[in-house]
Amino acid sequence: MIAADDARARIVVRGRVQGVFFRAETHDMARRLRLAGWVMNRPDGAVEAAFEGPRRYVEQAIEWCRQGPPAARVKSVDVSWEAPRAETSFEIHYV
Repeated sequence: MIAADDARARIVVRGRVQGVFFRAETHDMARRLRLAGWVMNRPDGAVEAAFEGPRRYVEQAIEWCRQGPPAARVKSVDVSWEAPRAETSFEIHYV
Protein backbone atom coordinates (compact mmCIF):
# COMPACT_ATOMS: atom_id res chain seq x y z
CA MET A 1 0.00 0.00 0.00
CA ILE A 2 1.25 3.47 -0.86
CA ALA A 3 1.00 6.07 1.91
CA ALA A 4 0.24 9.73 1.21
CA ASP A 5 3.81 10.81 2.01
CA ASP A 6 5.50 8.04 0.01
CA ALA A 7 7.89 9.01 -2.78
CA ARG A 8 10.17 7.23 -5.21
CA ALA A 9 13.45 8.48 -6.61
CA ARG A 10 15.78 6.91 -9.13
CA ILE A 11 19.40 8.03 -8.92
CA VAL A 12 22.57 7.57 -10.92
CA VAL A 13 25.80 8.06 -8.97
CA ARG A 14 29.01 8.74 -10.90
CA GLY A 15 32.62 8.83 -9.79
CA ARG A 16 34.67 6.12 -8.14
CA VAL A 17 31.63 4.14 -7.04
CA GLN A 18 32.28 0.57 -8.18
CA GLY A 19 34.63 -1.73 -6.29
CA VAL A 20 34.23 0.33 -3.09
CA PHE A 21 31.23 -1.51 -1.54
CA PHE A 22 28.79 1.16 -2.73
CA ARG A 23 26.02 -1.36 -3.48
CA ALA A 24 26.41 -3.22 -0.18
CA GLU A 25 26.53 -0.02 1.88
CA THR A 26 23.56 1.43 -0.02
CA HIS A 27 21.62 -1.76 0.66
CA ASP A 28 22.39 -1.56 4.39
CA MET A 29 21.52 2.16 4.58
CA ALA A 30 18.23 1.69 2.71
CA ARG A 31 17.22 -1.20 4.94
CA ARG A 32 18.02 0.87 8.07
CA LEU A 33 15.69 3.57 6.70
CA ARG A 34 13.10 0.87 5.83
CA LEU A 35 13.10 1.86 2.18
CA ALA A 36 12.16 -0.38 -0.72
CA GLY A 37 13.85 -0.43 -4.12
CA TRP A 38 17.12 -1.67 -5.55
CA VAL A 39 20.74 -0.82 -6.35
CA MET A 40 22.99 -2.04 -9.17
CA ASN A 41 26.26 -1.39 -10.96
CA ARG A 42 25.93 -0.07 -14.49
CA PRO A 43 28.22 -1.05 -17.37
CA ASP A 44 29.36 2.59 -17.69
CA GLY A 45 30.93 2.53 -14.19
CA ALA A 46 28.06 4.32 -12.43
CA VAL A 47 25.77 2.96 -9.72
CA GLU A 48 22.01 3.24 -10.19
CA ALA A 49 19.42 2.91 -7.45
CA ALA A 50 15.74 3.40 -6.75
CA PHE A 51 14.48 4.34 -3.30
CA GLU A 52 10.83 4.18 -2.24
CA GLY A 53 9.20 5.04 1.05
CA PRO A 54 8.41 8.11 3.15
CA ARG A 55 9.75 11.16 1.28
CA ARG A 56 11.96 12.32 4.18
CA TYR A 57 13.76 8.95 4.20
CA VAL A 58 14.11 8.88 0.43
CA GLU A 59 15.72 12.34 0.66
CA GLN A 60 18.07 11.06 3.42
CA ALA A 61 19.09 8.16 1.17
CA ILE A 62 19.85 10.55 -1.69
CA GLU A 63 21.96 12.72 0.58
CA TRP A 64 23.87 9.67 1.83
CA CYS A 65 24.63 8.73 -1.78
CA ARG A 66 26.20 12.15 -2.38
CA GLN A 67 29.02 10.95 -0.09
CA GLY A 68 28.76 7.16 -0.21
CA PRO A 69 30.99 4.74 1.69
CA PRO A 70 34.47 5.87 2.82
CA ALA A 71 36.38 4.59 -0.25
CA ALA A 72 33.95 6.16 -2.75
CA ARG A 73 34.63 9.43 -4.55
CA VAL A 74 31.26 10.70 -5.75
CA LYS A 75 31.39 13.21 -8.59
CA SER A 76 27.68 13.58 -9.29
CA VAL A 77 24.25 12.28 -8.36
CA ASP A 78 21.42 12.62 -10.87
CA VAL A 79 17.96 12.33 -9.34
CA SER A 80 14.64 11.73 -11.06
CA TRP A 81 11.36 11.40 -9.19
CA GLU A 82 8.89 8.68 -10.13
CA ALA A 83 5.49 7.49 -8.96
CA PRO A 84 5.75 5.00 -6.07
CA ARG A 85 5.24 1.36 -7.09
CA ALA A 86 4.41 -0.19 -3.71
CA GLU A 87 7.64 -2.20 -3.60
CA THR A 88 8.21 -3.99 -0.31
CA SER A 89 11.91 -4.89 -0.16
CA PHE A 90 15.33 -3.49 -1.07
CA GLU A 91 17.50 -5.64 -3.30
CA ILE A 92 20.94 -5.63 -4.87
CA HIS A 93 20.62 -6.36 -8.58
CA TYR A 94 23.52 -8.21 -10.16
CA VAL A 95 23.96 -7.69 -13.88
